[in-house]
Amino acid sequence: MSNFRQDFIRFAVQQNVLCFGEFQTKAGRLSPYFFNSGLFNDGEALRNLSQFYAQAILASEVSFDMLFGPAYKGIPLVAGAAIALAEQGRNVPYCYNRKEAKDHGEGGTTVGAALQGRVLIIDDVISAGTSVRESIALIRDAGAEPCGVVIALDRMERGQSELSATQEVQRSYDIPVISIATLDDLLGYLRAEGGRVQNLAAVQSYCDRYGVKND
Repeated sequence: MSNFRQDFIRFAVQQNVLCFGEFQTKAGRLSPYFFNSGLFNDGEALRNLSQFYAQAILASEVSFDMLFGPAYKGIPLVAGAAIALAEQGRNVPYCYNRKEAKDHGEGGTTVGAALQGRVLIIDDVISAGTSVRESIALIRDAGAEPCGVVIALDRMERGQSELSATQEVQRSYDIPVISIATLDDLLGYLRAEGGRVQNLAAVQSYCDRYGVKND
């Protein structure tokens, strides 16, 4: 298990982005943990998060030419990831989309570099996969090639079928989904931390009921 994955889980807990308790998911399930990336909401937190994205991207060894961030959550993520990659010696262009096309000024539906080559999508999580589908369609319409999706946390949880949301994306579009950390990493963190016995039991029970193993 890569150290940065455990470090990310610890960082998310410290930032109260990853909380434990009882939370209702969109699927109506009662989850023993909740991940809210919107709480990475200051400069230092965003810098650290961006560095974790860069580590996950470089560790994946995926081949890409540029980054794309879907509005709205993906906008600071893609900018931060581009900066962090540049600090690691990999300077790449990036862009993001508008929710509504602009009909004046530079116009268009995207801001930043032109979509071209192999495009890596940067997002926070994959729930229903709507954001990913829209991003892939936009990239292909521009004549570019989506080559993967990078997310912060993979819940490794069944969606509408026996597959997880990330597996559905991978199989539908034949592209990898790269995560900074997964539910397995969360379980590893809870096993290593003292005083987390109840949280570990609750998350493990939830995993046993709804979880899937990544390919």
